[in-house]
Amino acid sequence: MHEMSLMSEIIEIVSRDASLHGFSKVDKIDLIVGELANVMPEALELAFFHFRQQGIGLLNENTKLEIIREVAKAKCQECWFEFTPDYRIALCPKCGISNGLLVSGETFQVEAYEGSDEL
Repeated sequence: MHEMSLMSEIIEIVSRDASLHGFSKVDKIDLIVGELANVMPEALELAFFHFRQQGIGLLNENTKLEIIREVAKAKCQECWFEFTPDYRIALCPKCGISNGLLVSGETFQVEAYEGSDEL
């Protein structure tokens, strides 16, 4: 389950940045996960709860995780039809050509975090 290592890295990066900005704790992390990002949101949540319970980084028992799910969208470069692909490479449902360009759905990033200097 690579989500454990991904969440560990996210917590480390957010905690380091929060410390640089004078925060003593992280209250919330907003994470964008695309449908085609090869990451399981449920496994990320489990990893987050594990690390939160351990008090890793600047997390505490009240730190929240919000996962924003990004819908996959593609646009055919031949007929410009926009569609929802099942995979990274997909046939255009309108013209049948496999010339789709992914517009969204691969994102995996920290959108924002909230913290404070209160203990």
